[in-house]
Amino acid sequence: MTVIKPRLKEKYDSEILKQLMEERQFSNVMEAPRLKKITINMGVGSATQNAKELEGAVKDLAKISGQKPVITKAKKSIASFKVREGNSIGCKVTLRGARMYEFLDRLLNVAIPRIKDFRGISRKSFDGRGNYTFGLREQTIFPEVNVDDITSVKGMNITFTINSKSDGDSLLLLEKFGFPFKK
Repeated sequence: MTVIKPRLKEKYDSEILKQLMEERQFSNVMEAPRLKKITINMGVGSATQNAKELEGAVKDLAKISGQKPVITKAKKSIASFKVREGNSIGCKVTLRGARMYEFLDRLLNVAIPRIKDFRGISRKSFDGRGNYTFGLREQTIFPEVNVDDITSVKGMNITFTINSKSDGDSLLLLEKFGFPFKK
């Protein structure tokens, strides 16, 4: 059985790693920034009143990621939001390895170009440790999600955990992957 390496992983190994080593003058390959994991989080605040909202979010996230999501629970009770400790309020998926690169490829080449009036992703969403997070307003930009089957439009946060020492190195890595950052 032959294992097919994801397209972006192949590109990272053959092209991007060499470019990063030259541009940043790293002495060792292990110093170069690497994508460790991608976490997709979908918060469903209306799940406290309607359990079907959460079920729909779980199905959509499973289709998008190719992996079964974990249902997240509220840590604290907040009366103004009608949330009690232990209520199911969202779902999340952590992608690693081949699935992570396949998702990244679909995100960059299929989903993001389908966003209406898209002007680019902000460069300011780094956390100071090299990780990058951005949000999407609707799950319908992914072709796996059937628009007729969704109960309501939900957004999601996508976090890229990058093994790097600075935000600049992580930004360079994401640019090499082809992220459409604002100019």
